[in-house]
Amino acid sequence: MDAPAMFSYAPIQAHHRDRTSRIRSVLKPTAQRTASIPDSPETTAADYCLAHHVLEGAEAAARRRDTATFNWYGAHPDANASAVSISTAVGPRIVLTPDVDRLPRSAISETPYYVLGPDTTAAPPGLRDLAATAYATGATSGFADLLAGHAIVVCLLRHKQLGDILDSWTITRLPGTIYCDHVNEPLVLARDLIHEAGHNWLNDALNATACEISDEVRFYSPWKKTNRPAFGFLHACFAFPLTMLYTARVLPETSGDLYRFLTAYLEQQRSLLATTATDHDRALALITDPTLRERLRSVHREALSL
Repeated sequence: MDAPAMFSYAPIQAHHRDRTSRIRSVLKPTAQRTASIPDSPETTAADYCLAHHVLEGAEAAARRRDTATFNWYGAHPDANASAVSISTAVGPRIVLTPDVDRLPRSAISETPYYVLGPDTTAAPPGLRDLAATAYATGATSGFADLLAGHAIVVCLLRHKQLGDILDSWTITRLPGTIYCDHVNEPLVLARDLIHEAGHNWLNDALNATACEISDEVRFYSPWKKTNRPAFGFLHACFAFPLTMLYTARVLPETSGDLYRFLTAYLEQQRSLLATTATDHDRALALITDPTLRERLRSVHREALSL
């Protein structure tokens, strides 16, 4: 897989610029009306992610009639990200440790989430270092563009032990934001960042190319052990192969428990992915954009060949 060519996708960059501009025009603070959207894909991706946090936070404040918080978002069009950002191999990132038991859920989704706001504080130094090392590992393994464009905000949740079940997720309303459990292994965190950034990338790619996938067509997902709509099936058949490619690349650098953990993970994913080969070709027929369709096919095929 030619990673830079894979993840650098002009329609996504255009989508980022357009969506950020639309959000700024809705909120209309003076700082946003005069702001220009940079040409750098990395900066544009960060603006896009942070604009969604500002929109979500401002809307919630307006519903609560919380004028002070609403005005704070107007005065901080980047959600004050610069105050809590850290330097990483893929640019400034926001690494947070919100209390998982206090994460809100919206009326339209039971999935917990966190929005940058006036009370946001950065993660402790040790977890910031863990995340920075994970970004560096992901970048040197061929996923720099993916992480630069689609993993801007990382909310580290529960600390767990190697071998525990690690929960991670994204939500479409906050693109570029990742929620995940973590262990004291940056190589494992990098794997999970790549997985969730893959979901963010595919959501943006589908929006950017105006691909609408029918919910009526379903395929068996070996990860969920159930028939899923094509949208979810294609997401799994993209995000898990990315972690397989990453794991295969970093495995020679590991030893001991970490080597055994990642080896077992890769073997498990090989077995699961193999069962999707026929259905994946059928599901790809639902992707109307030929370039996007071939990129998804390429990742899936390379993972199958491991």
